[in-house]
Amino acid sequence: MALAEDICALVDYACDRDLIGSEDRVWAYNSVLEAVGATGPAPAEAWLADDRYPVLPVGVAKYGSDDPDAAQPYEGAACSVPPAPFDLEGTLARLSEEAVANGEAEDTASGRDRAAMRVMGLLTPRPSEVALAFDDALASQGPRVATSWFYDLCCNVGYVRRAAIARNIAWETPTRWGSLEITINRSKPEKDPRDIARAGAATNTGEKYPACQLCVENEGYPGRSAQAAGGAHPARQNLRIVPIELGGERWGLQYSPYAYFNEHCIAMSVHHRHMHVDRKAVSCLLDFVDLLPQYFIGSNADLPVVGGSILSHDHFQGGAHEFAMMHAAVSETFALEAFPGVSAAVLEWPMSVLRLRSDSREELLDACVHVIDAWRGWTDESVGVIAHDADGTPHNTVTPVVRRVDSEGHTGGPTYEAFLALRCNVASAEHPLGVFHPHEQWHHIKKENIGLIEVMGLAILPPRLVSELGAVREHLLTGELDALESDPLSAPHAAWAREVAARHPELTADNAEATIRDEVGHVFGHVLEDAGVFKWDEAGRAAQRRFVASL
Repeated sequence: MALAEDICALVDYACDRDLIGSEDRVWAYNSVLEAVGATGPAPAEAWLADDRYPVLPVGVAKYGSDDPDAAQPYEGAACSVPPAPFDLEGTLARLSEEAVANGEAEDTASGRDRAAMRVMGLLTPRPSEVALAFDDALASQGPRVATSWFYDLCCNVGYVRRAAIARNIAWETPTRWGSLEITINRSKPEKDPRDIARAGAATNTGEKYPACQLCVENEGYPGRSAQAAGGAHPARQNLRIVPIELGGERWGLQYSPYAYFNEHCIAMSVHHRHMHVDRKAVSCLLDFVDLLPQYFIGSNADLPVVGGSILSHDHFQGGAHEFAMMHAAVSETFALEAFPGVSAAVLEWPMSVLRLRSDSREELLDACVHVIDAWRGWTDESVGVIAHDADGTPHNTVTPVVRRVDSEGHTGGPTYEAFLALRCNVASAEHPLGVFHPHEQWHHIKKENIGLIEVMGLAILPPRLVSELGAVREHLLTGELDALESDPLSAPHAAWAREVAARHPELTADNAEATIRDEVGHVFGHVLEDAGVFKWDEAGRAAQRRFVASL
């Protein structure tokens, strides 16, 4: 009977959160049974007769309606009691084990996840219902209500993995650049060795559909194993994408399943095309904040090394978060003579960031494009900036971030604000991974590209650091510094750890964790300094002023 109890509890969870109607409960029970490869047992009669779930009056729509008197999902209404706490992750784990036992799912981590998402897909409202409800909320109650409802829906259907995100480790470190945010990303599941083995044995010669994990064709996709044609792809039956219009084209709005900050959203083109930072892109960013002014929105740079992890699909990232970069002090202001309605400033930030503000959307757009175009052609060999190779290969681009701000500089006001982080992806013999990339001395903490989120001051560090820094802590506390090199966990950090020990001779069990975290935060600050094209020394300041003067 444990299976029946789990399915009943899951169906009640879906009903309590307005994912399905009370009249859907028996259908949902049987649908979940089928999804896990079972034909019984029956639910308890008491569950069938539960009077918490009254029959809705005839004509009451659950997910959007042309009738203004109809109940809407963002108003609540279908159930008579508040939702009770529920272990969604644990329940889905048990149901996925049932699917494995019944031969309906692979006995791997990815196989279980596909089974769990197949179940949740049955309990997730259809895309048309979600889109209609979002548009109704947007029109009648405004963007904050619409996005709050949509985000809650994505959490409740298990697409935004709240339990997994809660496993991340996060802290802030005060630095000369302000308070930098540090996260060790433990939310994404580790790869199952059996999945790795299958991937190694697969030929993967078939069609790759969807083309990437950002394509709108992911909505409702069942996923596939590593050995399937096209290779591994996660299940997305519970993904819902709200259609929006940016730049006169159809785009989609969804939330990140492994969010790095509050309401971490993604806007992606329906076209699987390469990232591009130009007038069209900045215009789309401005369209986005006109639609949802409570969010910031930004684009990764469009070149390798300085760009994000998925350059093959045109997309943006945004959300309800204010980053340290957004409140960085102004180092100096400057005028853009062709754009008198735009105020411009150089920010005191480790990356090289120009901030433009204007009450005029069109003038701000023109000013942004002017800066972007000027930077793409800018060479200053005295500081290692080279716009193009002899064969025309480009190296300069921009990481743009746009929002609307009030008089105090907080997101959601009438004034348009753009941050343009100047990027250059040249490499050298000394820095083969990139001159303006994390330098090798910091690779023990951060080696990956510095993307949009990190440009703004939020570090996304690999999960290996949990055990590695734990080993460093133990060796520092015991005073066995010679063991740093011999322990494979601490060995990559040995030189740095010795420096930490020298700086903190008073290290104790009470302060070691906080001390090491602060030191990691300072490493992230150095990483951002490495990625800045104009350093904060005399030569760097002079070089930046030359570029600003050219504008």
